[in-house]
Amino acid sequence: MTAKLTTVRAGALTTVQDSGRYGHAHLGVPRSGALDAFAMRLANRLLGNDPDTAVLETTLTGCALQPDRAVTVVVGGAPCPVAVDGRPVAWGTPVGVPAGAVLDVGAVTAGVRSYVAVAGGIAVEPVLGSRSTDLLSGLGPSALRDGDVLPVGTPARQVATPVAAPWQGPPTELILPVRPGPRADWFTPAALHTFTSATYRVSAHSNRIGLRTEGPPLERAWTGELPSEGMVLGAVQVPPDGRPVVFLHDHPTTGGYPVIAVVAEPALAAAAQAAAGTPVRFTLG
Repeated sequence: MTAKLTTVRAGALTTVQDSGRYGHAHLGVPRSGALDAFAMRLANRLLGNDPDTAVLETTLTGCALQPDRAVTVVVGGAPCPVAVDGRPVAWGTPVGVPAGAVLDVGAVTAGVRSYVAVAGGIAVEPVLGSRSTDLLSGLGPSALRDGDVLPVGTPARQVATPVAAPWQGPPTELILPVRPGPRADWFTPAALHTFTSATYRVSAHSNRIGLRTEGPPLERAWTGELPSEGMVLGAVQVPPDGRPVVFLHDHPTTGGYPVIAVVAEPALAAAAQAAAGTPVRFTLG
C-alpha cells in the first residue's frame, strides 16, 4: 500500500497541479496546471518523479500535511520555512517525513506560490488526462480543505538526485517579453508606446486566471465591441478600464476584449511568483 496525506491546514489556496490539460480549448476547457512549471518539474526531478507528476501548489500561506506512512518530499518554488513536527528542515531539497508527523509549509518569505512534491506524486483521479485543479471550469479535485485526504503514488525505486538545484528566485521586477497581438491595431499609437515603455505593478486582484496590473490606462483607437474570439495562454487582454491583464493557466478560452499582445510562455513562471506591487514592464522581443 502507498501513503495517504491528511490535510491538517489547507492554507489560503492549495490545489493539485501537474502539467495541465492539453487539447480541450475547443470544449471551453483551459489548460490549468502549475503556474510555475519550472518549480514543479525541478521538485519532481529531485525526488525521481516524472517531471510532470502532480504536486501541491500553495498560495502565500502554505499548508500542513500528515502522512500515514513515511514519505519523502521537496518544498520548492517561493521560499518559505518548512518544519516537520515543529523542527525546521531544509527547503528546496528532499526531506523525509515519518508516518504520523506533520509537515508544515509556512508562509512565503518572497514570491507567491510554493510547491510540495511527494515521491510517487499526488495520485488523485485524472480528469481529461490531468490531475490539475481547474478553478475556472471546476474540473479536477477541489481546492484543499482541512481534513481532505490525498493518495500518494508509488515512488520510483531509485532516485538520482542532482548535485545542485538551481531554484529561480521570485522577481523583484517582472519583465514580460511580448509579441504584438491580433488586436494591437485597436489601440492608439500613444497607447502602444505607453504599453511598452511605462512601468505597471502587479495588482492584488491577480489570481490563477490572470495577472492583473495597475498603471496608466491604454486608450483605444476603436470604441466598438469585438465578437467573442479564442484566447491563448499569455494573451494580454485590455478590459474597459484600460489596464492590461495577462492570461494565466486557468484563463477563459474565449473573450471579447482586445488582445494587445501575447507574452512568451517561458516568462509566465516568473509571473506566477510576482507578488502584489511588483513592478511590471512589457518589452517587445
